[in-house]
Amino acid sequence: MKPLEKQVADKLLKIKAVKLQPKNPFIWASGWNSPIYCDNRKTLSYPQVRTYIKLEMARLVQEMYPEVEVIAGVATGAIAIGALVADALGIPFVYVRPKPKDHGLENLIEGALKPHQKVVVIEDLISTGGSSLKAVDALRNDGAEVLGMLAIFTYGFPVAEQKFKQAKVKLTTLCNYDAILNEALSINYIGQSDVDALQEWRTNPSEWKPE
Repeated sequence: MKPLEKQVADKLLKIKAVKLQPKNPFIWASGWNSPIYCDNRKTLSYPQVRTYIKLEMARLVQEMYPEVEVIAGVATGAIAIGALVADALGIPFVYVRPKPKDHGLENLIEGALKPHQKVVVIEDLISTGGSSLKAVDALRNDGAEVLGMLAIFTYGFPVAEQKFKQAKVKLTTLCNYDAILNEALSINYIGQSDVDALQEWRTNPSEWKPE
């Protein structure tokens, strides 16, 4: 496990932004039974964690995309962290709505985005990748050049990896599903039997049920 993903996993577990309950699963909006729940918005309530994530994301943007001109957050979960990253870098920020506003200017992208500007997209969470890539499409359709996407956490579903590959979007995350499981096991939050159930869920999340 890489040092960065281990540290982020530790922080997410400590503030309960990620919860693991293989024996008492959560129900997602999709109707899936899920042994894990991730709410990265909780990081905003913990200044040290919030600052750590902001600085690490800003560092990665600078290292990977030094030509970046604009940061774009995906509404609503990544608006705050995206704005923090843009502020740390001293560059403009915009955010992308899931659908156009139904009144006023009916904007899909909020903020000042000029044609051909180089954009890095910030997300809080990657599940199937659909909503994240919809934001990329909106930016591209508006004339932006999307350099890549950074997210706090990914479940690592194969379907998401395939979608990002097809869309030709490079995805970088601070933390991932395997890192969370490894860290949770190392601090005795879960046992090995729980890890087996959690790994089984990721292979077929739509059909998984607790034993």
